[in-house]
Amino acid sequence: MEHTQGLVQIIALTLGVSWASGINLYAAMLTLGLLGATGHAQLPPGLEILTHPLVLTASGFMYALEFFTDKIPGVDTAWDVMHSFIRIPAAAVLAAAASMEIGPAAQVAAAIIGGGLATGSHLTKASSRMLINTSPEPVTNSAASLTEDALVVAGLWTALYHPWASFILLLILAVAIIWLLPKLLRGLRAIWRRIRFWKKKEPSRTPDPIALPHPQNELECRRKEK
Repeated sequence: MEHTQGLVQIIALTLGVSWASGINLYAAMLTLGLLGATGHAQLPPGLEILTHPLVLTASGFMYALEFFTDKIPGVDTAWDVMHSFIRIPAAAVLAAAASMEIGPAAQVAAAIIGGGLATGSHLTKASSRMLINTSPEPVTNSAASLTEDALVVAGLWTALYHPWASFILLLILAVAIIWLLPKLLRGLRAIWRRIRFWKKKEPSRTPDPIALPHPQNELECRRKEK
């Protein structure tokens, strides 16, 4: 029974850290590291490295940097684009590390599933932020960033202490991502088409060739003046 409960906790944490890393990798690493270092949670052996002071310092510094960067409209989108190459591979690594006790085959499977789950949460976050950035006011952007950070902490806490509830929440979130992501992408395509349409309608700054004096007409005018 204890073995089954431990297996459920590992799987829940593997999925939870994958989903959370797609939204805010550094918040996920810092949350798990602090919980493990303070004794409030027992991390799997593969994730105990997150409690090391050097790793805590690095993840804390990067989280502080993302905390402010993620609330500046436009800059947050550039940050998300850059982290497309960081969050997803890191999520796969963390998922594989979390499932180290189960075995090598489980690690490979966890890396594949974890990378896919992180891709979905990352694309949903990045797409929604692009749409939010079309609004001129910055309040919605900051509110979205704070909500995402709170969801990461709450999601990991649930995975650690209530694994079965975590499974249900992750299933709901996966369905929400599948439903919402295509709509977000269609919205971004519509905005892009509108921008291209506006650019085509801009008046040309090239001088009208009809308005330019023709060399032959100018020569005739000079002859008449003489």
